[in-house]
Amino acid sequence: MFSLKDKNIIVMGGTSGLGLSAAKHFMLMGAHVVAIGRDAETCNQAAEILGENATVISGDATNPATIEKVIAMFTSESRTIHGLFHVAGGSGRKFGDGPLHELTLDGWNKTMELNLTSLMISNQAMVKYFIEHKLPGTILNMASVLGYSPAPKYFVTHAYAASKAAIIGFSQSIAAYYAPYDIRVNVIAPSLFVTPMAKRATEDEAIMAYVKTKQPLDNGRAGHPEDIAGAACYFMSDMSSFTTGQVLAVDGGWHLSDGQYSEKSK
Repeated sequence: MFSLKDKNIIVMGGTSGLGLSAAKHFMLMGAHVVAIGRDAETCNQAAEILGENATVISGDATNPATIEKVIAMFTSESRTIHGLFHVAGGSGRKFGDGPLHELTLDGWNKTMELNLTSLMISNQAMVKYFIEHKLPGTILNMASVLGYSPAPKYFVTHAYAASKAAIIGFSQSIAAYYAPYDIRVNVIAPSLFVTPMAKRATEDEAIMAYVKTKQPLDNGRAGHPEDIAGAACYFMSDMSSFTTGQVLAVDGGWHLSDGQYSEKSK
């Protein structure tokens, strides 16, 4: 079993969905978690779920002051940060993301800000922290199978796909550069999971019929937040101390499968 005993882990985007599930499992493995979320109501709910052994902070991942505040908190308390799991991001569909011929500049910019810029900000702050304190550390970033395995009929947000592909390239590039510092950077790429962001898809009968064949493991279903926990615990633990620059698909077989369209959806 992986152990995270006495480790301090920051989960950016840790108050709902995949981030909250990971935070819970990190704590079960013995870690102290600081979970950061943008929405105050969601933060309050997460605080109740995680309990008094976790710290929940409200903040915007696209604002550098958010991660800087958390790092300053650890520094003032003379506590060491061991790892960051960056989950924060989102769909830019409501801002104008979509197929290229319909994509708006606002949709592109907002999607990149939500997914790529926010991640760069948190990763940069943590790398600076590890180097300044001469510490090894681990960073785990969240991408998506849509970054390299598109599904154009039902999942056609081209800025989102670009941002998630960029996360992979960015993560591998910094993993290579900072390996001599014993700073590890890895990526999880999930498929369709049951999360608040995925509500459009998970409540659509035709899309879920497609998903049943596209990610066929366990009788074909959307992933549950708990399905990500084992991979996240591995990357945050010392069991992965010789692993960096890797992209692990947790996708139920998405990238291996054609995916079939039902007659109703054709």
